[in-house]
Amino acid sequence: MYIIGINAFHGDSSACLLKNGVLVAAAEEERFRRVKHWAGFPSESIKWCLSEEGINLEDIRFVAINQDKKANLVRKIIFSFSKLFKLSMLVDRYKNKNKRLEIKDHLSKAFPNSEFKGSIKYVEHHISHMSSAFHVSPFKKAVVLSVDGFGDFASSAWGLGVDTSIKLENRIFFPHSLGIFYQALTQFLGFHNYGDEYKVMGLAPYGKPTFIDQMRKIVLLKNDGSFKLNLKYFRHHREKINYKWQDGQPNVGTLFSDEITKLLGPARDKEEALTQFHKNIANSVQTIYEEALFNLLNKLHKKYSLDNIAIAGGCAMNSVANGKIPLKTSFKKVYVQAAAGDAGGAVGAALMTWHNFGGEKGKQRINPHDHAYWGPAYSDIEIGNFIDLQKNRIEDENCTIENFSDISKLTKITASEIYKGKVVGWFQGRMEWGPRALGNRSIICDPRRSDMKDILNTKIKRRESFRPFAPSILNEEVSKWFEQCEDVPFMMQVYQIIKNKRHEIPAVTHVDGSGRLQTVNSKTNPRYYALIKEFKKLTGIPIVLNTSFNENEPIVCTPEEALNAFLRTKMDLLVLGDWVIKRKDY
Repeated sequence: MYIIGINAFHGDSSACLLKNGVLVAAAEEERFRRVKHWAGFPSESIKWCLSEEGINLEDIRFVAINQDKKANLVRKIIFSFSKLFKLSMLVDRYKNKNKRLEIKDHLSKAFPNSEFKGSIKYVEHHISHMSSAFHVSPFKKAVVLSVDGFGDFASSAWGLGVDTSIKLENRIFFPHSLGIFYQALTQFLGFHNYGDEYKVMGLAPYGKPTFIDQMRKIVLLKNDGSFKLNLKYFRHHREKINYKWQDGQPNVGTLFSDEITKLLGPARDKEEALTQFHKNIANSVQTIYEEALFNLLNKLHKKYSLDNIAIAGGCAMNSVANGKIPLKTSFKKVYVQAAAGDAGGAVGAALMTWHNFGGEKGKQRINPHDHAYWGPAYSDIEIGNFIDLQKNRIEDENCTIENFSDISKLTKITASEIYKGKVVGWFQGRMEWGPRALGNRSIICDPRRSDMKDILNTKIKRRESFRPFAPSILNEEVSKWFEQCEDVPFMMQVYQIIKNKRHEIPAVTHVDGSGRLQTVNSKTNPRYYALIKEFKKLTGIPIVLNTSFNENEPIVCTPEEALNAFLRTKMDLLVLGDWVIKRKDY
């Protein structure tokens, strides 16, 4: 049985393919469209998933989507009247969603020579998130939590996962949302692009929580673990906010009201210099978010008396808070999957459909997801043919080309270049699923150099200086370098680096002594593991700096995109599979 799961008509549009309940392919639409966070119908992702398995649309039994227009409908109507919410706005939103959800029409348009004969399954947004967390986790029993902006009129949901079942027990409904709070304050700080919340996380350690009292007037914590927003500081519940969710980069209108500026001071213009005031706001935003999250988690632990927690939703991308969960709550084990945001809802919708309609096999748990390599791959023959076609262009750019079929020699040579301080583009195997580069579409550097952040930003990334770069570490070495010793394969938790080790890896040590680590396992990524091990032989350091292979665009997907990024930047070395392209004049 084949099931396509999709996240559509929202940011980070995506698709995945299940075969008898097992994930075989998954990718975000942005990687094919080359527009960050692309929103709309994920036709290119679906096409790739089908081609990867060598099947047609006719072979698909179900298409599952991570939203359900009927979910919480009574709650929507009650809210519209109780809050004097304009009924016309509610009707307009319902019509727009209904129009967007005509999935079969989109399939017909995308596949004019093929006919979908299966069924469409609509899975409530937060149930999809919960499934994407629990059903791929290593836990047979766990508390399951979804926290994001909004989906199907709710912002948060939680319950209990046992074997293959998930019992959703409670929700927090519109208009109260930690995701909306964080997004609104991200806009206040002058970061207006969709998905810019990670910039606030990076900025926060440079400030102090001097505005925490004001933040506690905005986010109100309740004794039962839930929260409310003080709605006078927001617009989303009473005004029509401009949202763009169709065929392009998402855009969200201003969410905060003028009352915010009365409470905090003037909002930052995006061109305005960042001051200590802005840094203190960022720190206070992160602090109150953590207070709210840990307040909820502690109540959930007390209610369920379980030590395992699986988390998804856009707020689960807050890796700083995730890393503190075992320290600030009673939960001991935390699982956050690679695509915790809305893209991952495609997998959750597909898995819920499998467990509900997949027959006897659907009653059995699948193997946990311990890696994120579900995207397109290119054989060494394909890469070699591509390089042959590009040979003149490469040589005209004063570059050499070599092939190393001996993987040991390839990793030794690459590690040696990293040791010399060179910036290496590393393109290997299947592309990562989710927003993080995890060693297959990565730029890799020496973490020992205190100037490496500046080098990277000058040569390639051109991003804000306050944003940290991440360490990839051999999984058996974590306890020697980090204060917490857990497996973090998806870069979804930030841990403190041991104090007497921080001076050894300044390029991946943030201002507060933390690192957003990725643990690398020899079984799930043997080539990347071998590269880091060779670097350790040279330096004694089992860590490399890892950042995404891109330049103000989505992470590269194809060899052509990797070569283009290499040639238009000042990258020193490009490793495409077994092929090495090196600049002569570096």
